[in-house]
Parts: sequence; C-alpha cells; structure tokens
Amino acid sequence: MGVGETPYTRGMSSPVLFILASLIWGSTFFGITLQLGEVPPAVSVAYRFALSSALLFAWCALRGQSLRLSLPAQRWTFLQGSSTFTLSYICTYTSEQYLVSALVAVLYVLMVFWTPLLGRLAFGTPVSKRTWSAGAAALTGVTLLFHESIWAAWQEIRRGGQGHFLLGLGLALTGTVASSVGNLLVVKVREHNSNVLLTMAWAMLWGTLLVTLWALISGASFRLPTSPMYWGGLVYLALFGSVIAFACYFTLIHRLGAQKAVYIGVVTPVISVLLSIRMENFRPGPVQWLGMAVCLASVAWALHTPAAAPASQSDAEELKQAS
Repeated sequence: MGVGETPYTRGMSSPVLFILASLIWGSTFFGITLQLGEVPPAVSVAYRFALSSALLFAWCALRGQSLRLSLPAQRWTFLQGSSTFTLSYICTYTSEQYLVSALVAVLYVLMVFWTPLLGRLAFGTPVSKRTWSAGAAALTGVTLLFHESIWAAWQEIRRGGQGHFLLGLGLALTGTVASSVGNLLVVKVREHNSNVLLTMAWAMLWGTLLVTLWALISGASFRLPTSPMYWGGLVYLALFGSVIAFACYFTLIHRLGAQKAVYIGVVTPVISVLLSIRMENFRPGPVQWLGMAVCLASVAWALHTPAAAPASQSDAEELKQAS
C-alpha cells in the first residue's frame, strides 16, 4: 500500500476518488439540514465526529495497528482537527440555520481561491495569474448569487433588524477559510505519519473534544434526539460524509496536492443545488443561476491546463544534437 493511501482507496484511480467524494459531499449539505432543530448545531457536530473517530479507531485496532502518534504528528493533527473538524463545521452547521444548503455549498467554491492564497502566505508557493483571475471570477459569481439577499439583509439591519442572512453568510465564509487551512495542514500531517485513517481518527477526536468544549461554554444542552430522521442523517454524515469522503479527499491531496484536490468544489455545488431544488423548494432566479454558473466556470478555468506550445525547429535540432 502506497504512502498516504488507505485500505479501500488503494487501487482506486484519482478520478474515481474525485467523483466519489464529490457525490457524497454534494449530498451532505442537505444531510446537515436533517440534524437542525432538535439539538444545537455544535452538539450535532460533536456527535458526528465522535462516531466517526470511534469507527476509525476501531478499524485501525482491528487491523492490528498501533493507535499512537508521535508528538510532532499529534501537534499537526490537533491543528488539523481545530480547523477542519471544529471551526469549519461549527460555522457550516450554524450557517445552514439562516441559508439554504445549496447556497452554502456554492460558497465552498471559494476554496479554490483561499487554498492557493493561504499556501502562498504559509509556504511561499507561487500563485499563478490564472488562479488570481479564477478567484476574482469566483468572488464575482458569489456577489451575483447573493446580491439580492445581501441588499435585503442590509436594509433589514438599517431598519433595526438582526440581519440573519448576513450572519449566515459570514459564518459560511469563515467555514470555507477554515477548511482551506485544514487542507494545507494535511500536507504537514503526512510528513510525520502516512497512515491516513489513523491521523484522521486523531484529528476527528481532537475536533470532537474542542467542539464539545465550545458547546459546554456556550451553554448548549447535550441531549439525545428522538427523530429517526436525525439518527439516519447522523449515521450517513459520520460514515459516508466523514470517514469515506475525507479518506478519498485526503488521499487526493497526497496524490495531487491541495490546490488540485480542492476542485471537488466544481461538482459538489451542482449536486447540492439539484438536491435543494428537489428537497428544499429552492427556486433560484436568473441572476442567481448566472452567479452559480460564473462560480463553476471560474473553477473550470482554474483547473484547465493549456496545451504545451509546439517546439520550434531550432529547439528540435538542439534536442537532437544533445541526444
């Protein structure tokens, strides 16, 4: 098994992993809505990753693997858990109390901009003109997508209202940045331990503990919901949305790098929009459709690799002489 692979991603091609993660995550934005209402969002996040980490630890133990990590690896998994499984998910779950799930999903397209930008700030990785232009187009698309709701929320604030839409929008944007930070931290974790499932288990455990602490501080009540729909959503999100999808995603980061793996955001919003139209009676207008199209087109532009220019005759002669 290659470094950075998992038992069930071994042998899977990168396109298969890409499609699998996209299909699962495209549905999880709606799955999150099944958990809203009965318990506070932070408590639902804690339940989800507690179950996910327990499943991962059990799998590693059954395979006879040591569950210990070195101190440097633990430091990086703690940071990964703080960003990917704590801040990002608290913001995402809470934002869906104010925004339909499809709109939250489309906002995650911005990760194709945040990830290379943060890579530049953290590691000095160059950012191409194509990436900058794609990021600008994505921001334009988001503005088109939300301009009516942003204006209505601003008018509500001016009238003394609470502007819940803007709160949801701010939370969702914070979640996208936290997820991008987590993408970069995956690379640092792999430098110290290549066992994807074990490091995921620890990162999710750290995330669970931090979310639980936040929930207790904020006065959230830990109670067990009674709705079968809630428990069905929890199992789906924990097993498929967390264990399987993240294993595919982190394997792709190892194979392709964070800047390319993040292009799962091309497919995920489309699936989420289709589900939201079907399940949440979401009816986007023409400008909103244009905004979503611009967002997706910006990602396609960033992903496109221009064909290499043909070698000139003089270059060919030099290569022939060199050989």
